[in-house]
Amino acid sequence: MSDPSVAENPAQKTTAPAKKAAPTRRTPTARKTTAARGTTGAQTSTAGVAAAGAAAQGTPRAPKPAATAAKPPKPESHTALVRRARRINRELAEVYPYAHPELDFENSFQLIIATVLSAQTTDLRVNQTTPALFAKYPTPEDLAAANPEEVEEILRPCGFFRAKTKSVTGLSKALVENHNGEVPGRLEDLVKLPGVGRKTAFVVLGNAFGRPGITVDTHFQRLVRRWRWTEATDPDKIEAAVGALFPKSEWTMLSHHVIFHGRRICHARKPACGACPIAPLCPAFGEGETDPEKARKLLKYEKGGFPGQRLKPPQSYLDAGGIPAPPLGAAG
Repeated sequence: MSDPSVAENPAQKTTAPAKKAAPTRRTPTARKTTAARGTTGAQTSTAGVAAAGAAAQGTPRAPKPAATAAKPPKPESHTALVRRARRINRELAEVYPYAHPELDFENSFQLIIATVLSAQTTDLRVNQTTPALFAKYPTPEDLAAANPEEVEEILRPCGFFRAKTKSVTGLSKALVENHNGEVPGRLEDLVKLPGVGRKTAFVVLGNAFGRPGITVDTHFQRLVRRWRWTEATDPDKIEAAVGALFPKSEWTMLSHHVIFHGRRICHARKPACGACPIAPLCPAFGEGETDPEKARKLLKYEKGGFPGQRLKPPQSYLDAGGIPAPPLGAAG
């Protein structure tokens, strides 16, 4: 039996000291790694300080690599061109529902004479001149037998009055001699008359005989090229290119719409882009004044109405931030 006095006391139990672990020796590779880490950290810190100092001193940072250039837009397909051209014509039809030839006439003879006289002058000037001419020479027979000097005096305000006198008297003689004093209704006959080209012939065919035709005058040429319907400069080629974009039944009114627009908004030198109802469809938008208020001052008021005569502009005009044009007869 064991002695209680010498019983084991847990509190007094002594634990043998543990052996010290052997010191870890750094291998040459470990030393190099540590040194490399220290160097990298120092370099990073130094670079950060330098960058902060450069920013504080306003030193520009190294430029970023240039962004990749945007790809040029794809050329417009023929189908897309047809759709855009026809939409432009529809919009113009809403703006100019009253579009018509702006020459005053009562019959085909008066129309063909007025159209010949309109070269190198305005329709307004022709309309101021023809009443006296037709009052004195109402028929082809009368004008064919007229005294050239008297005709010249009447036509003087139109400019080039001698050449125009020769044209209208010669045209009248041809009508009397070859067509019994009647204006022919065929293109091949019209273009053989003195002073009559395809443009004049199509004006007569479309507005006196109801036969479709495209009138390629200076306004028409300028606008269809500006809208990139064609790049042609020859009137016959323009006529063919534009005619291929539209049904034949639309040719006459298309001509009126384009010419009306060219005279009132899409001017040669200062187009009123900011007041144009077809701005969203025009690839040349920006060639003229784009500010709506300034563009309104460029609008021209002529006989035959103005786009403001419509009660409501086309939706594309409103979507583009357009402003309604002033009412007919407003000052401008």
